[in-house]
Amino acid sequence: MSEEMSIESYLAQGGVLTNPSNVPPRYRAELLKMMATFVDSELAGAAGFADIINEGPGIKSRIAAAKIVLEKSDSAEKVLRIMGEFGADTERYADHHPWTARLERDADIGQSRSKHDMRLAVFNYPLEGWADAVVMNLLMGRAVAVQLEELSHVSYQPLAEAFRAIRPVETRHAELAEEGLMQLVEAQGAAALQEQADYWWPRVAASFGQEASGKFEGLRAMGLRRTPNEELKASWQQEAAAVLSKAGLKPAG
Repeated sequence: MSEEMSIESYLAQGGVLTNPSNVPPRYRAELLKMMATFVDSELAGAAGFADIINEGPGIKSRIAAAKIVLEKSDSAEKVLRIMGEFGADTERYADHHPWTARLERDADIGQSRSKHDMRLAVFNYPLEGWADAVVMNLLMGRAVAVQLEELSHVSYQPLAEAFRAIRPVETRHAELAEEGLMQLVEAQGAAALQEQADYWWPRVAASFGQEASGKFEGLRAMGLRRTPNEELKASWQQEAAAVLSKAGLKPAG
């Protein structure tokens, strides 16, 4: 970056930053929000899935579920470490945080966040049994893969590298969920699982945020976003619907 060029212009032209010391205040705020949303969602997701491990049908299923919990926690730690470099209080994540807190099953909060943390709204809903957890993990796993592809190009290089390392891990989680879904369909039939698909589809869809977000252009200028929410959501809908179709299920709506 030349001495004559502002950081804002540098970012708008595709530049990257590598150190907390030279990031503008607004950039820092948006970057921390992005990281907190990811970390909190991973930890809340891991906590919810941990409670369901022993409901898995067999040792292999339980091992796969335990691995997902471990790897989600590890992914959260990777990003949390970067947050710590920005002065975030990382200790609050380690002790006495209500990651298992959930709302009632029939709560309708749209895109609202928890009062406790920055988790995506979908992670405020409880899991009800193994089949429910598999369907949720399948749909949300596909959503995370789409979102991580976007986040893998953020202009803060250490975070982009962390997301690129995390993406194949999260993609594998979605693949494990697809395998689990096919096993459930074989054992129970697709009709028995349609209720779960209907429940989780709109809640996962809401994780993509507002389709006409006024913040998008500002985030794109800072190199923190590239693709509008509606395009990301459409990609997820197409991919997730194809997987459900293979299992004999339909997307909600």
